[in-house]
Amino acid sequence: MKANLSELRKREITVNRFMPMLQEQYDDAMFDFSTGDYDTAIAKFKAILAEDPAHFDAQLSLGMAYYRKGDYATAIAEGHKAEKLRPNEQLVHTNLSLFYMKAGDKKTAEHHGLQARIASWKGNPAPPEPSPGGASDSELQMARPKLENVKLPSKFPDMPWKKKPPV
Repeated sequence: MKANLSELRKREITVNRFMPMLQEQYDDAMFDFSTGDYDTAIAKFKAILAEDPAHFDAQLSLGMAYYRKGDYATAIAEGHKAEKLRPNEQLVHTNLSLFYMKAGDKKTAEHHGLQARIASWKGNPAPPEPSPGGASDSELQMARPKLENVKLPSKFPDMPWKKKPPV
């Protein structure tokens, strides 16, 4: 048991030491991606995945970089690798739907589009609870008029249509 704990601590120290480095590498790769330098971004994403094969964001971004280059077959392959990391992730299926559509496979694109929609429903199983003010998300609520206090008259006027006609 002690050997296992010591191994776990070593692994935790190693992971904690490399995580900031990987995040910096990922940020650099995303900068290259955002400036349209897809080849450099792809190389950096691959380097991140060589260090940590389970780095989901790098895997997802790698597929998108290939898509932007127009290499749809490789984008699809990389998208499926991201799907293996997080099979119920909405963005994975959204990307795969886009990749398949551009590759000309409409049926599979529609399948992944549906999977993305299902994943979004699974992510939001119930509507959000309303806040004490009555609005669940004030930015998304339509404007509601303020209710004014209206004082009702104590006596209503005569209503001629309710009077009985003379006999």
